[in-house]
Amino acid sequence: MDVPELLESASLLVPEETATENDLTVRDIWNYLVHDEWEIALGLLEDLGDGHPLPLAFWAKLAEAADLLRLERSSAWCHWRCSEIRNGMVRADLTLRPAAEARRTMPIAGHGVLRPMWDIGHLSPAGERAVDIALLWVEDMPFLEPGGRATVRLVPLTPSQWKGAVG
Repeated sequence: MDVPELLESASLLVPEETATENDLTVRDIWNYLVHDEWEIALGLLEDLGDGHPLPLAFWAKLAEAADLLRLERSSAWCHWRCSEIRNGMVRADLTLRPAAEARRTMPIAGHGVLRPMWDIGHLSPAGERAVDIALLWVEDMPFLEPGGRATVRLVPLTPSQWKGAVG
């Protein structure tokens, strides 16, 4: 499929009554598609999907369109959303310790490239503390500085380990 076909196909997966924070709907997005404003249409479809749960096929089509348009940030976000649907997602407030108090002195990347270990209360068979791994996405920031605070999205690499572990 080419970009317009992917975006049109994705838009058909959005319920007609769905709207963005600015009250834009799928009908508004079709105007951008008709005028070959694909990047704008892609961004608006992402906005629609961020406010409402949409199927994996929606995000997969957006990811493919973003890949074809070479829009790295949109591509990463859409692939991320596919991972959330497949593996589940946990939102959390994360505060990093200041550089003077921690080993980390560099900011962390915010777009799903880190796979930190998390203590979510599991114990090893020997009764010792065990950690679990989840990908990390920092919302609304390209990176998080030491001492900084942000809302993050975690996608577990082993979803079964996370069931019931966080609330």
